[in-house]
Amino acid sequence: MADAWGEDVRAREVLDRASGVLGDDIVEGSRDELALATTAFVQPALLACDLAAYAVLVARGVVAVGAAGHSLGEFAALVAAGSLSLEDAVRIVAVRGRVMQEAARERPGTMTALLGAGAADAAAICDAARDDDVLLVANENSPQQVVISGSVPAIERAEAIAKVRGVRAVRLHVAGAFHSPLMDPAVAPLSVALDEAAFEEARIPVASNVTGELVRDAEELRALAKRHVVSPVRWERCANALAEAGAETFVEAGPGDVLTKLAKRVVPGARAVAIGSPQAAGAAELD
Repeated sequence: MADAWGEDVRAREVLDRASGVLGDDIVEGSRDELALATTAFVQPALLACDLAAYAVLVARGVVAVGAAGHSLGEFAALVAAGSLSLEDAVRIVAVRGRVMQEAARERPGTMTALLGAGAADAAAICDAARDDDVLLVANENSPQQVVISGSVPAIERAEAIAKVRGVRAVRLHVAGAFHSPLMDPAVAPLSVALDEAAFEEARIPVASNVTGELVRDAEELRALAKRHVVSPVRWERCANALAEAGAETFVEAGPGDVLTKLAKRVVPGARAVAIGSPQAAGAAELD
């Protein structure tokens, strides 16, 4: 995922800076199966690729009027908005990856996408399947795509109930029950890392995953980041908040095009473009 960005001078500078903070070469590590099997490496590597893509867009003269990122991507949004430095963001995300991996070992769980279900439908399935286990809506992605998170037995019950109700359930290949109370052990060490970072007032509003609202205040952004790993990702609200603030074009900077597809579903008529390489940035009509 890092190879394409390594070919661009501006993007490579970002990758080199991030690698220096991480103490590991992100381009080489992104080809290493062992490194890619750990969230401690993958999370800062993804962050660096997102920011490399953003650097290419900035060099092209693209000016953002707002920023948002899905889960881990919110830290890239904070850097793009000028609230966090790249170096602080990499340090925080390296800790985030490590403590989330540790929490997943301590309190095992998993996640499942419910396709064809809205947030209310997913919540009803969780209520029916929860019993005494942890189970809740973790990602509100679009009106027809929600992800639930919890203990493995509860997820299995939810998948069975979803099938009976005509909802397709797709188990995700994740290391744990992210954005749920099973991540509680990660909160304290991550809060320490966040307190050590310098947060600034954002130059452009950031749509918070926790609330789905636009935020610029430095201390509010820090406080929300402390709740991030145990709070649902309210992505549908984030996209709508940006649209209501006047955003007409959504540009996904970094590997993949999942958010591009979601933007088109959440905001009918919105233009959405995925920038997965310097070549794609050059070919896109973003002026």
